[in-house]
Amino acid sequence: MATETEPTVLRREEEEDDNPRSAADDEDTGAQIAPIVQLQEVAVTTGEENEDVLLELKSKLYRFDKDGNQWKERGVGIVKLLKHKETGKVRLVMRQNKTLKICANHLVLSTMTVQEHQGNDKSCVWHAADFSDGELKDETFAIRFASVENCKTFKDMIAEIAKAQATDNEESEEGKTAASLIEKLSVGANNEEEKPESEAGPSSSAENNGESEEPVASSAEK
Repeated sequence: MATETEPTVLRREEEEDDNPRSAADDEDTGAQIAPIVQLQEVAVTTGEENEDVLLELKSKLYRFDKDGNQWKERGVGIVKLLKHKETGKVRLVMRQNKTLKICANHLVLSTMTVQEHQGNDKSCVWHAADFSDGELKDETFAIRFASVENCKTFKDMIAEIAKAQATDNEESEEGKTAASLIEKLSVGANNEEEKPESEAGPSSSAENNGESEEPVASSAEK
């Protein structure tokens, strides 16, 4: 006999065992019931199809609330570093585990630096122009990992990507400067080639009009 201290679930299971009709109700009659609504598979796009995963680690993310002057939890999930297959740009993306809501979404730029958070070797902080709320906002993030190794891996990867982005920017600027110099040289060469033709213009026009380039003799000489 069940006592008052026993869980309700166990008490319900004992009552079903004592009731012979419950066992009969559970018997398989062999009847097949067709579903009322036919569900079709729907392809879900995440926006990450054209990106390669460079890093993914389980972590907890925080955002600094400037108005309240305190840290607020954004969610627990997998933080990813994704590199676009065509542009080569790298972005940081993190979604909450259960809801898959985006809690961080921003590019990893050459100016981005990650620092240890208040002496905690499992946490680090950084600033970024984040787009997780549908508009660009200057945010301060803090992230905490399960181990020191994961935190170090995250910081090292960010530093490596930022350095590569800076190198690419320098090469791009050098390429633009070289192209500008080449363009100027080409324009200068074209102007020099066109100059003799412009000088020869009046002479040719005079010949066409039948005029002589020799000076006309004065009446005294005649």
